[in-house]
Amino acid sequence: MNSKLFLVLRILYGLFLLFFGLNKFFDFIIFVPETENAVNYLEALEVTKTMHMVAIIEIIAGLSLLLNKFGALLMVILMSISVNAVLYHGTLEPTTIAGSIILIVFNVIMLYGYKDQYTGLLKA
Repeated sequence: MNSKLFLVLRILYGLFLLFFGLNKFFDFIIFVPETENAVNYLEALEVTKTMHMVAIIEIIAGLSLLLNKFGALLMVILMSISVNAVLYHGTLEPTTIAGSIILIVFNVIMLYGYKDQYTGLLKA
């Protein structure tokens, strides 16, 4: 991948993650679930503090990308959050799936960009 393109995508994704991670604490964008099932799911995540952990991981991953430190590691960790976001929005809030699609597409692009750093991990 072109290093300048990767740099731009890395910074954009870092800002995206930082913004939405901080949003989970400070509510810049108010998100109101449309269905009762979505409300119940999000309440369960709040009660168990899972959403706080997701926010912390997103903030750390965003800073990691912006500072260009440990990006490859955080992209692997963040993939589980990306998949869960797509599943949540795809099943419970399909009208708001755009952000989660952006999240997972950026995550896959970043994983591809860091592919050389995964060679030891993927050796048989």
